[in-house]
Amino acid sequence: MYIPKADGRERPLGIAALEDKIVQGAMTEVLNAIYEADFLGFSYGFRPGRSPHDALDALATGLTRGKMNWVLDADIRGFFDAISHEWMRKFLQHRIGDRRVLRLIDKWLQAGILEQGQWKPTEQGAPQGATLSPLLANIYLHYVFDLWIAQWRRLHATGEMIVVRFADDFLVGFQEKEDAERLLSHLRERLVQFALELHPEKTRLIEFGRFAAKKRARRGLGQPDTFDFLGFTHKCGVSREGGFNLLRHSASKRMGRKLKAIRVALRKRRHQPIPVQGRWLAQVFRGYANYHGVPTNYGAVNTFRGQLIKSWYRSLRRRSQKRRLDWPKMNRLIRRWLPSARICHPWPQQRFDAKHSR
Repeated sequence: MYIPKADGRERPLGIAALEDKIVQGAMTEVLNAIYEADFLGFSYGFRPGRSPHDALDALATGLTRGKMNWVLDADIRGFFDAISHEWMRKFLQHRIGDRRVLRLIDKWLQAGILEQGQWKPTEQGAPQGATLSPLLANIYLHYVFDLWIAQWRRLHATGEMIVVRFADDFLVGFQEKEDAERLLSHLRERLVQFALELHPEKTRLIEFGRFAAKKRARRGLGQPDTFDFLGFTHKCGVSREGGFNLLRHSASKRMGRKLKAIRVALRKRRHQPIPVQGRWLAQVFRGYANYHGVPTNYGAVNTFRGQLIKSWYRSLRRRSQKRRLDWPKMNRLIRRWLPSARICHPWPQQRFDAKHSR
């Protein structure tokens, strides 16, 4: 099975049988208990008790409180499809001594795929969609990236440095540009050793931080570039007091894809009664607002709500040619079913301090 990716390509999904899902779920619980003691603090993806907002909070806190001037926005090209089975076995053997467990994981990695009735072997990669795959990916990057960059920061960095990783997407903040350039060169060499490479179009080094706008203005340059991470576009802004403020807005491309999917779903639901549609749309909007409702992002959440209303209005008007729906009636439906836009999350530094009291 394939699902579309944001860049137009298709991503293969490995859908396991029910029995495999049950066993993989149990195996994940066992391995989580082992590896949670080893995983480093800046790794947030697919770990129990950690969410994307924890990663966003850590990033925001590091950028606003640290002396960060440069950000490396990096992405590993086709990571799940490029995982080396040979290296994966070595990493697992480093921590797991039970050969039965190793043999079972190896069978899952080499299960192959069934496409149009034809079985194809898998010589590399982890099946996306499998219960165990996110944990295996974290184990792989723990040895390839996390331990290595923690040592690099300790031995080679000349200034402050922060790291935040969520699955195969990671951001590194630097005080010194020289550190950023050296790490990027060393990182490329490091990944090649383990059958991985940085995506050339999605990996870039940008000037970003508390003093980036002022430094660029003194050099006659424009505003600092922005970067996307976990569905938010991060920008350098100014607070009411005139200091630095990290602005986080919903990524426009992701919002556009979500609204397009909603319009498609509304066409399929056009025959449903209005209360059924209203309850469904309220659920969709609450889910969006619960994730995107962060400080400085109220405008984007309200824009999403407005586009949702327009899509619903057009859909209802096309239900019948006999009786046209006007806006006074539509506004009554909106007040009845759609909640107002609101901020659902505290400021990232407040939540980060509450979770990390030290």
